[in-house]
Amino acid sequence: MNIDLSGRRALVSGSSQGIGLAIATELARAGAAVVVNGRGEEKTERAAAAVTDQVPDAEVTAVAADLATAEGAAELRERVPDLDILVNNLGIFGVRPALEIDDDEWRRYFEVNVLSAVRLTRTYLPGMMERGWGRVLNIASDSAVAIPAEMVHYGMTKTALLAVTRGFAKAAAGSGVTVNSVIVGPTHTPGVETFVGELVGDDLPWDEAERRFMREHRPNSLIQRLIEPSEIGRLIAYLSSDLASATTGGAVRADGGYVDSILP
Repeated sequence: MNIDLSGRRALVSGSSQGIGLAIATELARAGAAVVVNGRGEEKTERAAAAVTDQVPDAEVTAVAADLATAEGAAELRERVPDLDILVNNLGIFGVRPALEIDDDEWRRYFEVNVLSAVRLTRTYLPGMMERGWGRVLNIASDSAVAIPAEMVHYGMTKTALLAVTRGFAKAAAGSGVTVNSVIVGPTHTPGVETFVGELVGDDLPWDEAERRFMREHRPNSLIQRLIEPSEIGRLIAYLSSDLASATTGGAVRADGGYVDSILP
């Protein structure tokens, strides 16, 4: 299939590293002009450089802004008035026993993982609908469906994103704009390496730590390994294209078969 995003402008929130950076790279590889985002100027500029290292002719803009805040979203809108493709990737996660999560942490996870996506969708979806074309993609997780005992607050936010996705897809019905979520399985990122170390011990060689983590904490995975970020990026590039024009309101799985269900 020829995925051609030439002439499209895409934003990937929280794209200074990991899955977000891989998504930005694959969108650029498909021809989109890409806006990368992080909170720090230096880190965001490094992410833009990393994209152009992989895709030398890419058009990449770096916007440092905290998109978990209304002020950050307003700053982004001022610099990037319109988008064709919005990928809400910004998110935080961490291990915390359910009974030790206080009100402030519940609010923080909701603000960053859910409300940031709602705010950006509300900002850019109307313009997409007016122009008759657009893509909104929310990065969810297997934790939305199989809530992990060690991070209930994270799972809650990803479940909420599935509902947010379906609701905005209905708002965009008949407009030519699609709104989907992607259920991402356990993925190999620097943050996940730290997370794995917290669960199985950080004194093990990485290959052994990964195998133990998958065996003990993610045994449902059918691929029995961590997913590489580029594998997520390629699915996002497809869903961002004209080839995926009949897919909307859905929760598309890139979870390595982790969720033990025919449907999400």
